[in-house]
Amino acid sequence: MQQRGLVQEMKKTGIIGAMEEEVNQLKNIMEGVSSRKKAGMEFLEGTLEGRPCVVVRSGIGKVNGAVCTQILIDDYSVDLVVNTGVAGSLKAEINIGDMVISSDALQHDVDATGFGYDFGVIPRMETSVFQTEESLTALAVKVCKEVNPDIGVFPGRVVSGDQFISGREKKIWITEHFHGLCTEMEGGAIAQAAHLNNTPFLIIRAISDKADDSAHMDYGAFEAKAIEHTVKLVKALITAL
Repeated sequence: MQQRGLVQEMKKTGIIGAMEEEVNQLKNIMEGVSSRKKAGMEFLEGTLEGRPCVVVRSGIGKVNGAVCTQILIDDYSVDLVVNTGVAGSLKAEINIGDMVISSDALQHDVDATGFGYDFGVIPRMETSVFQTEESLTALAVKVCKEVNPDIGVFPGRVVSGDQFISGREKKIWITEHFHGLCTEMEGGAIAQAAHLNNTPFLIIRAISDKADDSAHMDYGAFEAKAIEHTVKLVKALITAL
């Protein structure tokens, strides 16, 4: 299948950012924008790079991400959900400023081990690891390399939880149990909501810290550059869809 084949019939893309800084730049370049508020979130519908899009700030955390995804699907009939943001690296070779593109996503803070499940397994679901379509991941990686040649781009697992990971011990635990590339606070829940609605999703994470004892020092200094790379990727990806 050619890369365009996956998304040729997609009519509208929902773009979710966790924080205002992540979506402001996208809002500023949209055309024909109409605004509507629901569940404390502002949904901006218009065109981006000539394509129908809805841009919204979900707020931080898994519940916000999942609620936002459901509204995009129910109220705006999006057929692709793209979640942008920043994350902490879980791999030594993935440096601050690099980009991770989801191949799949899961939630590291799900713990039903008392019932005999492994960490991260959601009871009574057929899967707890939610897959991004391979051709969509490949397209995003290709586009990222083209528009951000100065950084590394890594396809792989995004691991999520309602925790800002800033300690070495917790980072090691997450890495050993889940083998992810980065950790953040929304993607796994957005992926689950999209999966339940049979809607494709893509998680884009710019690395802003190393998810260890230096996280509190790195985050502010590198966030702006991480967002800049993300916006470049999203604009180019929308054009390529």
